[in-house]
Amino acid sequence: MSDPGTSAEPVDILLLGNVTRDLIDEHNPELYRLGGTVTFAACVADRLGRKPTVITRASSDTDLSAMPPSTRLIVLPSETTTTFANIYTPHGRVQYCFTPAPPIDVPDIPQALRSPRMVLMGPIANEIEPGVPAIFAEESVVAAVPQGWMRRWDARGRVHSKQWDTARQILPYLDALVLSLEDIDYEWERLAPAFDHVPLIVVTEYRDGSTVFQRLADGTILETKIPPRPAIEVDPTGAGDTFTTAFLIRLEETNDPVQAARFGNVTASMSVEHVGATGVPTREEILHYMDIHSFEPEPIEQSKF
Repeated sequence: MSDPGTSAEPVDILLLGNVTRDLIDEHNPELYRLGGTVTFAACVADRLGRKPTVITRASSDTDLSAMPPSTRLIVLPSETTTTFANIYTPHGRVQYCFTPAPPIDVPDIPQALRSPRMVLMGPIANEIEPGVPAIFAEESVVAAVPQGWMRRWDARGRVHSKQWDTARQILPYLDALVLSLEDIDYEWERLAPAFDHVPLIVVTEYRDGSTVFQRLADGTILETKIPPRPAIEVDPTGAGDTFTTAFLIRLEETNDPVQAARFGNVTASMSVEHVGATGVPTREEILHYMDIHSFEPEPIEQSKF
């Protein structure tokens, strides 16, 4: 663990959230891959030439070697590591959550790390406290994947969706919100209240690409459909996190949400053709695909809610 208080190196992309043990065999807790939004995000950021800093919680016996060597890793103490079993069916993913690690709160984030170029909050089990988004500098580009705030689990550990009860405390401090159709139970109208607070929302739609919603100064909301890149899927785990990280990085670089979302689509679709985070493409591969497959955005006034 590095000492964040003594490094003068500027923070490029700060990733917040707990890592997970993603069980390979749901009956064997010792057979797992390292997962969680911050794990996939660190791999994507590293592959795209950015420098990730991760703040997370995990038990001391958790194997964190899947984090890329460039990662500045701050592991907060915990007796447990959040554990997930992901079961994929023709109707979608069924998840189980066990031994959730404790929350990450404002005192856990050193002052020296509060002015990064980018912040991605990726809770996986309601672990990022609602006061955290307010502490970052005005110039930081702050984004969130809210699925971890929208989960509950029953006595057996099976994960279910729930209302995001801390949304009003968090949304005003975001520059962008990225979620999936699954996160909103395929009910587009659930996006409407968020636009009172955040100007940019992107919804990923699995094999159907994504949709960018932008609120203009006059209150008009534009909707732009981003086409998918066809993929031969091998392992979809982490696809949403891969999309979000690539999107955020390209948004910070170009200030163009539509092209950033297309960049995210291509990155995620290439990644799912391999197991885990091993297949994250290079920046050159992504841009080459985008160059030879032209795309002309057609924004319209939103019609979904």
